[in-house]
Amino acid sequence: MIDLSQLRDNPERFRDAAAAKRINVDIDQILKLDAEHRKLLTEQQQITAEKNMVGRQIGQLAPQLKNAVGDEKLELQQKMKQMQQRPTQLKQREQELSKLIGGIESPLNDLLLHVPQPPDQTVPVGADDSDNVELRKWGEVRKFDFEPKDHVRLGRDLGMIDIERGVKLSGTRSYFLTGRGALLHQAVLRLAFDRICGHGFKPMTPPVMVRQPALVGTGYFPLGRDQTYAMTNEDPELFLVGTAEVPLMSYHMDEILDETDLPRRYVAQSSCFRREAGTYGKDTHGLYRIHQFDKVEQVVLCKNDIIESKGWHEKILSYAEQLLQELKLPYRVVDVCTGELGQGQVAKFDIETWMPSRESYGETHSASRFYDFQARRLNVRYRDGQGKVQFCHSLNNTVIASPRILIPLMELYQNPDGSICIPKALTPYMNGMEKIDP
Repeated sequence: MIDLSQLRDNPERFRDAAAAKRINVDIDQILKLDAEHRKLLTEQQQITAEKNMVGRQIGQLAPQLKNAVGDEKLELQQKMKQMQQRPTQLKQREQELSKLIGGIESPLNDLLLHVPQPPDQTVPVGADDSDNVELRKWGEVRKFDFEPKDHVRLGRDLGMIDIERGVKLSGTRSYFLTGRGALLHQAVLRLAFDRICGHGFKPMTPPVMVRQPALVGTGYFPLGRDQTYAMTNEDPELFLVGTAEVPLMSYHMDEILDETDLPRRYVAQSSCFRREAGTYGKDTHGLYRIHQFDKVEQVVLCKNDIIESKGWHEKILSYAEQLLQELKLPYRVVDVCTGELGQGQVAKFDIETWMPSRESYGETHSASRFYDFQARRLNVRYRDGQGKVQFCHSLNNTVIASPRILIPLMELYQNPDGSICIPKALTPYMNGMEKIDP
């Protein structure tokens, strides 16, 4: 959630952010409701102050009334009666105000949950991924001297992938990884997990079912609700996560950390579930866009400092690049444009790995920074050296996501005889296997 005081001070900044991120939210209505809300709160505070004052006056008048006689006593009795009636009048207005305030808070909070975090000034302006800006490339794109197979055919011929039976059991965008395909999937996940733990990230095994506050807090609800699987037969407020970022970020919900404990660095491997609503007919071939996958995700909570946030953004991105370089997979890094940013992201770098069957780079990683957007919604704070409580900054990054990463692994490492070589970095995780033969 954004800082409402910033919206009051500069509403145009948030109007521009909504337009840039293609998010429909009525900033003027927020300002109107906020003004009404503050006016009612002010009156409520004034009533509280008046009730306290009347109470003190009644207390001061009681001894005078006790000692008064004649006309003075009658006058004081009348005054006391009026004073005793005032708290009743104030209480009635207080109840009216509570109803009015409650009637405003719900629509105001709903609107605020739709307000996007303004993108960083360095983010390229654009409408869709065609406007993303390439920052760098690594590796040579392989040129084949034979007719290469795509990962679906390779997986079928080598007994690694069974899409037909997956679809038969679970519907579209489903699959089985079988035999050495399952081993390769686990190998690349374990390599990624070990490498990030080696960078000082604390390993975690999080739940993959979370309640709604975690999804609202991380910014996936309300705007991304249509992409989420709901556990309606279990609990209407329970959902399957699309990334371990959600439970990892929510781990410290409603907590105050100590500055000396920052940064907090977590890494988790988990299954992830996405409905892929609105993508009918898009990327349906093979393992590129599927409903269930596994991902190694890293999350950073750091101080409320823009320079430190940017530094961590570069670091977590570099960890993913190092992994791809170790696997010798050619890739490029792009600076994601405003129109492709999520609601809470101030900046995002995507890594796209070369996939021969697509004849292009395909997205395999995303590294995002949020500043305090998620921490405000989750109420994750820390106490700094001066004792001041501040909201943390948060970042996350895909270390590896599989089976999507199997597309370039299988296609780029294939041989003319239909076999696949195993990258050296993965052979220890494949029990020394160096090649998958037909």
